[in-house]
Amino acid sequence: MIEAENVALHYGGSQILHGVSLSAQPGQVTCVMGNNGVGKTSLMNLLAGRHPRSGGELRLMGEKLGAVTAQDMARRGVGYVPQGRAIFPMLTVRENLETGFGCLPRADRRVPDEIYDSFPVLAEMAHRRGGDLSGGQQQQLAIARALVIRPRVLLMDEPTEGIQPNIIAQIGRVIAALRDRGDMAIVLVEQYFDFAYDLGDSFALLERGAVVMGGPRSTVARDDLHRRLSGLAAA
Repeated sequence: MIEAENVALHYGGSQILHGVSLSAQPGQVTCVMGNNGVGKTSLMNLLAGRHPRSGGELRLMGEKLGAVTAQDMARRGVGYVPQGRAIFPMLTVRENLETGFGCLPRADRRVPDEIYDSFPVLAEMAHRRGGDLSGGQQQQLAIARALVIRPRVLLMDEPTEGIQPNIIAQIGRVIAALRDRGDMAIVLVEQYFDFAYDLGDSFALLERGAVVMGGPRSTVARDDLHRRLSGLAAA
């Protein structure tokens, strides 16, 4: 569904990603793991069109992409849930959801019922301002906003960060349900190991902007991945 091959990314004179390759398939969750500062969010920004790559290839639905913007990628069906949620605090819940309408044909500009089925609190608080929601409710809103565009690829950057356990469990159920539909590829950046491993179908462990371990779940043992991740944290 979306594939990065040997991609590089620079911020000014600093190289952040070094030849990273990643493939995400429909009906699967691809987990990107690693400690702080290894390039996980930079990779997500590259996939979402928020920052140009400086090398390598990016393909979406088999099509090789040139230079793209975030708007281009959204119109092509790539939804992005950024780290920190980035909701609009002065807009209502419904208005936040409607910000996704800009990349949709006019006939599709509605909030699908299944979004409210997944996150009932958003229906209850539709007229509340985004800034008045709790952190967990804001995270649900950020995910729902990405789903408004009916994405074929969903990028999620640290969706459990700072969230209470009951909301984490709910978000996990929603991700599993989206995966099990079979028509969406999900790329999940996550530091909560158990959450990521339980959901993941394939894994990529980043260190210093490069993939140092990865592959499908059948080839990546839980203990080996946890040990390698813990070892990097201690280094």
